[in-house]
Amino acid sequence: MATRQGASLDRKKLMADPIMVSTIVVLIAFLTLFILYPLAILLVDSFVTDSGLTFDVFKRIFKIPTFKTAITNTLKVGFLVGIISTAVGLLFAYVEVYVRSNKFMGGLFKVVSMLPVVSPPFVLSLSMIMLFGKAGVITRHLLGIYDNSVYGFWGIAIVQSMTFFPVCYMMFRGLLKNIDPSLEEAARDMGASRSKVFTSVTLPLLLPGIGNAFLVTFIESIADFANPMIIGGSYDTLATTIYLQITGAYDKPGAAAMAVVLLCITLLMFAVQKYYLEAKSTATLTGKASRQRMLIEDKSVRIPLTVLCSALALFVIIMYICVPIGALFPTWGYQFFPFTTKWFKLIFTRYKGFKAFKDSFVLSAISAPITALLSMIISYLVVKRKFKGKGFIEAVSMLAMAVPGTVLGVGYIRGYAGGIFHTGFLQGLYGTGAILVIVFIVRSLPTGTRSGIAALRQIDKSIEESAYDMGANSMKVFTTVTLPLIKDSFLSGLVTAFVRSITAISAIILLVTPQFLLITVQINEFAEKGSYGLACAFATLLIAVTYTAVALMNLFIKYFGTSRKIKEE
Repeated sequence: MATRQGASLDRKKLMADPIMVSTIVVLIAFLTLFILYPLAILLVDSFVTDSGLTFDVFKRIFKIPTFKTAITNTLKVGFLVGIISTAVGLLFAYVEVYVRSNKFMGGLFKVVSMLPVVSPPFVLSLSMIMLFGKAGVITRHLLGIYDNSVYGFWGIAIVQSMTFFPVCYMMFRGLLKNIDPSLEEAARDMGASRSKVFTSVTLPLLLPGIGNAFLVTFIESIADFANPMIIGGSYDTLATTIYLQITGAYDKPGAAAMAVVLLCITLLMFAVQKYYLEAKSTATLTGKASRQRMLIEDKSVRIPLTVLCSALALFVIIMYICVPIGALFPTWGYQFFPFTTKWFKLIFTRYKGFKAFKDSFVLSAISAPITALLSMIISYLVVKRKFKGKGFIEAVSMLAMAVPGTVLGVGYIRGYAGGIFHTGFLQGLYGTGAILVIVFIVRSLPTGTRSGIAALRQIDKSIEESAYDMGANSMKVFTTVTLPLIKDSFLSGLVTAFVRSITAISAIILLVTPQFLLITVQINEFAEKGSYGLACAFATLLIAVTYTAVALMNLFIKYFGTSRKIKEE
C-alpha cells in the first residue's frame, strides 16, 4: 500500500513539473522517430507491396543463392569468432587476476584492451593483408609463398577474433575479481589440483558470464561490415550482401528484407544475452571478494600462461603497428625503403584529406556532446524517476545496441528518402549532415546510457530530494546536483561517443553523400582499390586523433574529475 502511494506521489510530482514532462515527450519522440520508425519501415517494405500484405519479397531473396550462402557464412563466422574471442579473453583475464605477473604484463594487457577502442574497425584487416596477403611481408618476402590468400573465411575469423577478444577480456576481468577466493581455496585445502579447482569451482561460476561474452561477440561479429568488406574477398556475409544489394543490384525492397533477416538474428541473440544470461550473471556473482586472492606463483603454471598471453598480445600490437609503418613505405609489397611521407602528402594535396578530417571531426564533435547529454538524461529518468513510459525509453535506447549498422542504414534510406511513410515530412534530412549526426547519436546512445545508469545507482536519492525541498526545479537539480556527481561518466560518454562516431562506417557508408567526405569511408575505398599506402596514411592519422581524444579525457578526469575530489576529501 505504502509503495503504491509513494509511486502515485512520484507521478503527481512529475506531472507538476513541465520541464520534466517536456523532456520525456521529446525523448519519446526522438527514440520513436530515429530508432523504432526506421526498423518499422523495414518490416513494412518487406511485407507490404502494391498487392497488399505478402511474403513475395522474402520468397524472392531466399531464391538468391548468394543470400542463403551469406546466412550460412555469417553464422559460421559468428560462432567461430564467439568461441575464439571468449576463450582468448578468458585466458587473458585469468592470467591478470590469478597469476602473479610483472608491470610489463599489466601494461601490455592495458594497451591491447585500449587499441580496438581507439582504432577504426578495419585496421587489423589492412595489417593482415599487408603481412599475409599475396604481396605480404611475411608470406611473399620472408617465406616465399606466392599463391597464399588471406581473404575469405579464415581471414575474417582471425581479424574479428583479434578485434573482439579484448571486449571479452574486460568482461571476464570484472567477473573473476568478484569471485570470493575462499571458495577456491577451500577446494585446494581438500586436495584438489589447480586444474580441478578451475573446472569444478571457477568455471561453473563463470558459465553465465561465458555465455554472455560469447553472445556479445557473436552479435558483434555477424553485424560487422568493415572487416568482411575488406578481407572477405568472395566470401559473402549478410552485412556485405545487404550493402551490395543496394549499391550493386539497386534492389532496396530486397535489401530491406535481407536487413530484417539479419535484425531478427541479432535481436534474438540480444534478448537471450540481455534478459537471461545477464540476470543469471548478476545472481551468481554478487558483491566483492572477502579478502585478497593468493596469486599463482608456480613456475609450471605461471611461465607457460604468461608467455602465451605475451605472445598473443605482442602479435596484436605488431598488427596495429603495421598500419603507420605501411604508410611510410614507397610501394607496399615491392619497395619498402627508403621511408617516405608521400602518402601523407597525397591525402592532403590530391585526395581532399583536410575536408575528410574536417567533416569527420565536425560531425563527430557535434554528435558527441548531444549523445553524452541524452545518455545522462535517459539514465536519470530510468534510475531516479517513476512514470509509465520509463520502460519504453530504456528498452528503445538500448535497442540500438542490437541493431547492426548496415540494417540501420537501410532503415534510414527507406524511411527518410521519401519522408516519413513517404509523405515528404522530414525528407529534407536525407542526404544532409544532420542525418549522419543522428546516426552517430543513435549508435553511441546505449554505451553512454549503460555507463550513466551504473553511476546514478550509486547516488543516494536524498541528495537530490534536499535540493527539491529548497525549491529547485528538475532542470536546476539535474544541472547543479546530479550532473556534477556523475561528471566522470558524462566525460567518459562524451569521448566514447566521439571515438565511436569518428571511427564508424557500417551505417554511414550507405547514407553519406558526395557533399561530405568521411575518413572511414575514404579508408574503405582505398583499401578496396588496393591503395594500401593511402589507406594506412588515413588510418594512422585517424588513430592519432582518437588516441589524443582518449588521452585528454583521462587527463581531464584525473585532475578535474569527481573521483579526484572524493579522494582528496
